[in-house]
Amino acid sequence: MQNKKPPAFDPDTFLSIVGSGKTILKSPKNTVLFSQGDPADSVFYVKAGKVKLTVVSPQGKEAVVSMIEPAHFFGEGGLAGQPLRMSTALSVEDSTIVRIEKGAMIRVLHDEPVFSERFMAYLLSRNVRIEEDLIDQLFNSSEKRLARILLLLARFGKEGHTELIVIPKISQETLAEMIGTTRSRVSFFMNKFKKLGLIEYNGELRIHSSLINIILHD
Repeated sequence: MQNKKPPAFDPDTFLSIVGSGKTILKSPKNTVLFSQGDPADSVFYVKAGKVKLTVVSPQGKEAVVSMIEPAHFFGEGGLAGQPLRMSTALSVEDSTIVRIEKGAMIRVLHDEPVFSERFMAYLLSRNVRIEEDLIDQLFNSSEKRLARILLLLARFGKEGHTELIVIPKISQETLAEMIGTTRSRVSFFMNKFKKLGLIEYNGELRIHSSLINIILHD
């Protein structure tokens, strides 16, 4: 009688089951998952919801460095030898988060090529996004930076729709922190986009794909 082969490793199953070194957290809106300066002893994965990463300078100035959406990892700096968290992670809506201890993460990356490929794909896409963000900050106006962030939050080009919705509605203060400008400038451009028919307010923020023309226009 032949021995049955063990089932193939499934990353989604791995990320859905509590196990050794793995915890699934129900994170209500505005829950701090870790703070800047905490030990970098685990990696996180967003199953549902959204997480905001912020950094505070020694002078007390806060900046939003990233918005983490479902199916994305964050807090992986400890895998590269980072001893302390460089940012604070806050759930911006009710979220389901998987926390993987550093040792458990290293083991699964070593033992499971399928999971390693998925994590590597995430790191590469994140690196591309960081380069795009840097270019955006260096060369684009705050108006174009705002249009780009709104399209990214609406997952422009990934859903195949002509009309995209940002959920939850993000505050103008947060948008200002993300693009490096003032709330008053964000308010000015948001009103301009609304008058041009590029966005709509109706209990939620609806983004039209034509907003990309703001970025393309010289």
